Amino acid sequence: MTPRGQGSHWGSGGDTPDPHGHGPATAGFATHGIEDPEHYLFRRLFIDAHHAVVSAAALPRVDATRVVVTGASQGGALTIAAVALGAPAVAAMPDVPFLAHVTHAVGMTDEPPYADIVTYLSVHRDAVAQVLRTLSYFDVAALARRARVPALFSTGLMDTTCPPSTVFAARNQWGRALPEGERPALPQVRVYPFNGHEGGESYQWREQVAWLSALLGS
Repeated sequence: MTPRGQGSHWGSGGDTPDPHGHGPATAGFATHGIEDPEHYLFRRLFIDAHHAVVSAAALPRVDATRVVVTGASQGGALTIAAVALGAPAVAAMPDVPFLAHVTHAVGMTDEPPYADIVTYLSVHRDAVAQVLRTLSYFDVAALARRARVPALFSTGLMDTTCPPSTVFAARNQWGRALPEGERPALPQVRVYPFNGHEGGESYQWREQVAWLSALLGS
């Protein structure tokens, strides 16, 4: 999925626009519309992620019973959001996810994108309560409580962008809003002690292939 409005910042580019206004913001994307849950950028991105999976599952050459969602960093947050919102996936593999345990993360690290929120609050000193209220709606540790599918996480213990404690917060809440008999197993987490936000990279890809092979039987 190409996140709207972000095609010129990283990756191989993209041209999906985000035509909606968002008020004042710092550099990066984490503060676009941050004072209003209705207009926060991640509201649109989370919905986009859900619909991307729905659309992929409907393609004629796709086996809708074997769709798995994965992504890293922002993509990890979108992975969690997509399955929590009921996208037709059988498993999720969020790597080093962003936007987990947000109130803990903001102020904990001076790396963007959390640092962008700190910068915003250092200027808009009277907006702290409203910003934290908005972020509470998009905290993927809270959304993870609605997840119904098996999951495999990853984290780097030296990650200063998305600190490992925030990743474990999302993992520990996985499926907790469901009745006891409907909860998926607590997700596994592959931990890379000497890595940062890059996580496991190709090592994690191999872990994912092995995990999916065991899960899907092929």
